[in-house]
Parts: sequence; C-alpha cells; structure tokens
Amino acid sequence: MANWRRSLGDAFRHLDRTLGGQRRPTRVQKWVARHPIGAGLCVAVPFTLFCLLLSRADEPDDPLFAVFFGPAMGLVFALTAVSERLRQRRLRRLGIWDGS
Repeated sequence: MANWRRSLGDAFRHLDRTLGGQRRPTRVQKWVARHPIGAGLCVAVPFTLFCLLLSRADEPDDPLFAVFFGPAMGLVFALTAVSERLRQRRLRRLGIWDGS
C-alpha cells in the first residue's frame, strides 16, 4: 500500500513539474496561500449573491441552490489555496524559493 501511494505521489510531482510547478509563485499566489479562508470567501460571497440575484420568485428551490452552491464553490477555492500553500512550503524546503 505504501509503495502504491509513493508511486502516485511521484506521478503527481512529475506532472506538477511538467506543468511548471517548480516556478516561483506570483503575488496573487502568495496572497492566496497566506489567506485561504479569505480566498474562499472572495469567491463564495459574490457567487452566492449572483445566484440569489438570478433566482426566480416562483421557484422555492433556487435560493436553496444558491445558498448551498456558493459556499461549496468557496470551499473548493479554499482547498485549492491550501494546496498552493503546501506547494510553496515544498518549494521552500527544496531551496527553489526563499519565501520572499
């Protein structure tokens, strides 16, 4: 089982290197990594308000959809921000980036 996980992790890191994961992070990536909850809220709040704005008055499920789907999108973006934080931590550990 441990061998399988290691090979899966190695495959992910190889794909990450191929797609440019060894490059220094941009200013936006640094901010997102420092504030994952804020990044999630920056997506969830406008998306929820937009869905509520588009909801029809005669459909009672539309606001429920907006209230569920907006925070779900925020959670996806927050988890992506956490993965960016882990990537930056790995770059610091490998000596590719000094954290500035």
